[in-house]
Amino acid sequence: MDNKFNVKAPFSKYAGMSKKDKVKATSEFLINNSLYIFMIAAIVIIQIINPMFLSVPSIINIISLSAANLPIALGIAGCIILTGTDLSAGRIVGVVACVSASLLQSDGYANKMFPSLATMPVFAVLAIALLIGGIVGLINGFCTAKFHLHPFIVTLSTQLIVYGILLMYLMSGNNNGQSISGLDSSYTSLITGSILSIGATAIPNFVWYSIAITAIMWFVWNKTKFGKNMFAVGSNPDAANVSGVNVTLTIIAVFALAGVMYGVTGFIEAARIGSNSAATGLNYELDAIAACVIGGVSFVGGIGKIRGVIIGVVLLRIIFVGLTFLGIDANMQYVIKGLIILVACAIDMRKYLIKK
Repeated sequence: MDNKFNVKAPFSKYAGMSKKDKVKATSEFLINNSLYIFMIAAIVIIQIINPMFLSVPSIINIISLSAANLPIALGIAGCIILTGTDLSAGRIVGVVACVSASLLQSDGYANKMFPSLATMPVFAVLAIALLIGGIVGLINGFCTAKFHLHPFIVTLSTQLIVYGILLMYLMSGNNNGQSISGLDSSYTSLITGSILSIGATAIPNFVWYSIAITAIMWFVWNKTKFGKNMFAVGSNPDAANVSGVNVTLTIIAVFALAGVMYGVTGFIEAARIGSNSAATGLNYELDAIAACVIGGVSFVGGIGKIRGVIIGVVLLRIIFVGLTFLGIDANMQYVIKGLIILVACAIDMRKYLIKK
């Protein structure tokens, strides 16, 4: 799906068209942008039903939730550009969140997981978080590239492995499988503290971190040799190989970078939610995949833009917040997520077949 909703584009081509061709062009435009049209209509309807939906606190909440989910979406987007995916993303977020939380519990907390371990420096734990994510991503990329396995199989396997490791980790120390909370203020203030407010509503610090990460990823995708190689491999790995691109190294690097993005997400998420358990990160990859396909990152490979991922994340979050405002059951939201992914992929494949 295209990641630009350009109303003028189809109509600028109408000059000289027959009536039949105009109808066809309009039909194509409506089909290709049907998800955007649906979501805009949904926003308008929700706002009419509940005028608080687009209030300042609600908008800041949507921005904050989008910022929290953006790094994982950017990571998965790279995997999709390679015509793959990453089913382990959510579980990597979960294990990173729990490890980060356990190392950054307050020294005086009664249920501290490791009582004899002093609260570690925040940035040392951040390095550990990025390392954990990067290592799992590296394994995913290595198995995909070296053994020529489909990423679906590889990441499904690592998803189960990481989840098992997480469950065992939660049983260590004095935790006995409980949720990890009681985080040190140096950690929570870094992530959920605020330096700017709009009215009485504070904008959490992690929003600015997410913006900075997105800018870095934009530079990597668009201004580096690595980014060019990623799109080349996604478009046609054989042609890329003939052109001198190290396909194996590129695949490994893309998955490793994705793992680092999951590590960032887990580190932020641990402080954002405050209480971390085996359920942390569950199905996060579904939201990320849905956001990517809505934003125009194609499973056909070699197609995707950072701005498209941003649009997809924000639009999806608007819809889910809107469903909450309407009192839609949380379980039903999973059904809607599935339908959005299915429709977005169907539209994307339809466009590919037409071009082909």
